Amino acid sequence: MFKSRDQLEALIITDEMNAVEYPLMEDFYTIQGEGAHSGRPAYFIRTAGCDVNCWWCDVRESWDEDAHPRETVGNLVERAKDSGAEFAVITGGEPLLHDLDPLTFKLKQAGIQTHIETSGSSRLSGYLDWITLSPKRFKEPIDDIFPYVDELKVVVLTRKDLEWAEKNAEKCPESTQLLLQPEWEKEGAVELIIDYVKEHPKWGISLQTHKFMGVR
Repeated sequence: MFKSRDQLEALIITDEMNAVEYPLMEDFYTIQGEGAHSGRPAYFIRTAGCDVNCWWCDVRESWDEDAHPRETVGNLVERAKDSGAEFAVITGGEPLLHDLDPLTFKLKQAGIQTHIETSGSSRLSGYLDWITLSPKRFKEPIDDIFPYVDELKVVVLTRKDLEWAEKNAEKCPESTQLLLQPEWEKEGAVELIIDYVKEHPKWGISLQTHKFMGVR
């Protein structure tokens, strides 16, 4: 882990950042299926390890960091470049369990925009162009992330999640894009969100369109 910007700058000079490793579940080129950038081609980098463990999670295999191999920044950035992607999404698991400074710096150096999807449970790191916060009621985000949130995306199963969404929205900048996303398998979640957004038009709706399209 890099404890200071001085250390990071030293690594930039020697290019040792390419050798930094992350536990990796998968990386692939696809279409972003949800949120503010839905429909945009993106290179996904899914790190392993999670301290939130949502019971509805559809990538539970990402939770155990030790169950996955480690990959270098150099190899990840090279694969992202080879894909032709202009936009990279770093997700998990919970990506902020890892210091994202080396990976995101090298992606940006390669001309690739960086986007993180996080629960906000750990300290913010990385050179990021877009920050999506998806807070969970059973492990609240740390307050340090809120001034930097570009997009607040709250998964909704019940009315309690709507109250949770409003609580987090109050902490975000006025420019933050506010989105409610129904849990894929929860009956009635879509209708609940539709009614709520019609009454509270500052919110929009995010759908998991990649599941309709049959892409991961």
